[in-house]
Amino acid sequence: MKHTLKYTFSVLILLVSFNVTSQETVVKDSLSTKKDSVAPKKERFGIRFGVDLFKLTRSFYEKDYRGIELVGDFKLTRIHYIAVELGNENKTVDDDRINFTTQGTYIKAGFDFNAYENWLGMENIIYVGLRYGVSSFSQQRNSYEIYNRDSYFGVTPEIIDGEKFSGLSAQWVEVVAGFKAEVYKNIYLGISLRVNRLMNNKQPENFDNLYIPGFNRTYNGDFGVGFNYTVSYFLPLYKTTIKAKEKKK
Repeated sequence: MKHTLKYTFSVLILLVSFNVTSQETVVKDSLSTKKDSVAPKKERFGIRFGVDLFKLTRSFYEKDYRGIELVGDFKLTRIHYIAVELGNENKTVDDDRINFTTQGTYIKAGFDFNAYENWLGMENIIYVGLRYGVSSFSQQRNSYEIYNRDSYFGVTPEIIDGEKFSGLSAQWVEVVAGFKAEVYKNIYLGISLRVNRLMNNKQPENFDNLYIPGFNRTYNGDFGVGFNYTVSYFLPLYKTTIKAKEKKK
């Protein structure tokens, strides 16, 4: 009887051990299956296009300004974007001694570098970039006053001019910093600050290009500043699989 109980107890231990081992194997296999069944992370690539809201709304509340700027970028890699901006401006400037109108188009092309690492599922960017801008425009000198030292008030009566200067152009480089954040599915709001450096400036005789479409005022010499406030739509074209980073041993 004693040997029988001992044998039975040994068999029970073996059965329990076998059962525990089998359960551990099933759990490991299940976890392995779940791990293998997780879909790899995909990242979307495509074109984002939109409009500068600042120039668009400015045309409504500023009577001497009409302008529009279309913006776009293409996601080249995970952190590199090709960027283009195309615009048209018609601006009348009324200063103390001169009134003139500038009208023309411009294009700015370059790249952006995304310095922000998104969480899973996010596609926002905080970027710095560079642009090369080209503008073709005309100016009309509407009226002006000539400073006269012999006059008691220092100026002569206003001279109505109306002379138009065509075939003007300018080129510049532009350093850009800003961000674009997704506020709704594929809809992005963005803000950027620009610092410009004028490289080439074809201007008429006896009259400076005081305002250049796309560059803004040139009163401070060859340097200028600007900003834009955009809304854009992202059109996905394809997806790529992101490789998981290997853990350091």
